[in-house]
Amino acid sequence: MGMNDMIQFFRTMSGKLGSNIYAGVQGQTNMQNISFIRQLQKEMKENNCLDTPLQELQVVVFDLETTGFYPEKGDRVISVGAIKMNGNQLSKTETFYSLVYSPQTISDEISTLTNITNEELSSAPMASEVLLEFFKFVKNQPLVAHHAKHEQSFMQKLTWDLLKTRFEHRIIDTSFLIRLSNPLIKSIPLEDACEQCGIEVINRHHALEDAKLTAKIWSHYLTLAQSKGYKNLREVYEYLAKIK
Repeated sequence: MGMNDMIQFFRTMSGKLGSNIYAGVQGQTNMQNISFIRQLQKEMKENNCLDTPLQELQVVVFDLETTGFYPEKGDRVISVGAIKMNGNQLSKTETFYSLVYSPQTISDEISTLTNITNEELSSAPMASEVLLEFFKFVKNQPLVAHHAKHEQSFMQKLTWDLLKTRFEHRIIDTSFLIRLSNPLIKSIPLEDACEQCGIEVINRHHALEDAKLTAKIWSHYLTLAQSKGYKNLREVYEYLAKIK
């Protein structure tokens, strides 16, 4: 069976994922990728992190570097960084980082800010490859991000454009736990959050390093939640819902 015949076969057999997935993952084993995505979605529905004891809570803290703030207007992801956590402990070995191929040049401003060059992006892995590798790294664990709406909007568009399926991972914003110390806080810059936690800011605007900074913030406030007697995220949610 040739590649075109194989693509047509999978289109016929799997209407849920739509046709664009086949363009996005050509060169890989399509059936395995489809099966992986379906199994992942099933596991995410079964993984209820709200009732997990905080000291056992496993999350993946991640960060995206992008060309702007508006994915629907053409802004793109140019790098992805992530680190795994178990309770308030950061993993020293379980990290993820990748640049993302860009068909268009990025501005000098973005290049200077992120220290990423157009030459690096021109030889980086395709977005479909990076997305699938990221999902394999995350598996069914919940995600944590600082200013999570930014990350969520890009992940939603990227997942739909490349896989024609919904992005269904739970993303928890760091402000969720930060509000335990100040219920009025909606969102603060990453640098300010680090300063409040006594965290040194280094290698800012590098996706993996920003993910590590975010993870340290999460660790700080997860420890605070435990010291206040909260046993799981559900208890935190219930408390914050009362003081809105």
